[in-house]
Amino acid sequence: MFWTKMRKKIFVLAAAAFLAAGMENFEVVSLAAPAENGIGPGFDNMPAEASGETAETGGETSGEASAETTETAGDGAETPAETGEAAETSGETGAVDIAGLPEIGAVYGAYLYGSGWTANHEDNTWCQAGAGSYVTALRASLENQPENLSGTISYQVNLSGSGWLDWQENYGQAGSTDTAMPLEAVRFALTGQLAEYYDVYYSVYQNGAWTPLVTNGETAGAEAQGLRVDGIRLAVRKKGAGEPEEPAMPASAVDPAKPMIALTFDDGPSGATSRILDALEANGGRATFFMVGNRMRSYPSVINRMVALGCEPASHTWDHSYLTKLSEGQILSNLNQVDDTLESIAGVRTVVVRPPGGFINDASKAALAKRGTPAVLWSIDTLDWKTRNAQKTIDTVLSNVKDGDIILMHDLYETSADAAAVLIPELKNRGYQLVTVSELAGYRGGMQPGHTYSRFRP
Repeated sequence: MFWTKMRKKIFVLAAAAFLAAGMENFEVVSLAAPAENGIGPGFDNMPAEASGETAETGGETSGEASAETTETAGDGAETPAETGEAAETSGETGAVDIAGLPEIGAVYGAYLYGSGWTANHEDNTWCQAGAGSYVTALRASLENQPENLSGTISYQVNLSGSGWLDWQENYGQAGSTDTAMPLEAVRFALTGQLAEYYDVYYSVYQNGAWTPLVTNGETAGAEAQGLRVDGIRLAVRKKGAGEPEEPAMPASAVDPAKPMIALTFDDGPSGATSRILDALEANGGRATFFMVGNRMRSYPSVINRMVALGCEPASHTWDHSYLTKLSEGQILSNLNQVDDTLESIAGVRTVVVRPPGGFINDASKAALAKRGTPAVLWSIDTLDWKTRNAQKTIDTVLSNVKDGDIILMHDLYETSADAAAVLIPELKNRGYQLVTVSELAGYRGGMQPGHTYSRFRP
């Protein structure tokens, strides 16, 4: 009995000494309740040193586990960053199960020289510049991110002439929208706890081909070799899922070997514009809309849809003013007002202008050259504004159209929308690709600021 009591006393004293020492060499098993979404303990109360925040370099994680609790306190336990597996919290509270996490995706866009920001691209899709254009900036974010996982997507670009720029994240701009210098290479990485459970894959279109996929901070593209980035592909997958499948080429891709024409619509937007967009969307076509600036704020959803479909928003001046009657300063102010309004609505600016009435002279050409803007006229005038007769418009186009034509119509009139609904599928059936003016020009020699263009023959 004496020895039994002594053993108990020794055990109690030892336990007290152990607790007084702070259990410095042992790890406490978390007793936190599981998170509400059922994927494991909540992360809100995690210590700062285990938060999974990235190092100052922007793409590499600090190497510390975001949830270091393990079943034992032994040395050498692997962290989630090392194993790519979910962090175990304890046998009592369960583990973060990768299979139970949702699929998340990248959302991204590129600034294309000569045409502005693209519409947002969904995860694992081709974001590619047309002929004659290339990428000067990019931005990216994530969708469907679990609320309980910290972190975001970060990215860094190599801008020709400037080298590697600072890391950006969460849809911040990486690169420049005020330069003719292209991107040469890019890097993407996930930060925080996202980096433990997901991988980011990416590729660039360079030198006429897509580069092999790289991942998690690696470099895509060849820097310092005079090669530019002409497109980006970006995807996010759970760890262990492997590379994403190659996406199908978009139906809107242009084949330079096939005939192409540019449908153009002046004086809108209006109620008729949506019907024209319906026909374009149904037939995989695009067009250029030369809009009057003071009408744009009445149709913001139409303009955003226009941009999302890959159509080209272009300028027809702020108030349909004849350029030949304006001074240089007035021309610049007028066109800038159009662009500022368009950018506030859809995040893009115009690349080309159509002079109202087709009136242009040497002085207005000089003003456009100073601004960096080409002027676009037409090779087929449907006179739809005059006849207001859909069948006459249809007949005029189909009896005269040739490869490389720029066709003038107006989206102010329902009769023009009626004609477009017939012309768009019929022109496609005849083998014509319906492209924007800038796309047509890009495949046929390009455009120069201050010059006028009415067609682009092969």
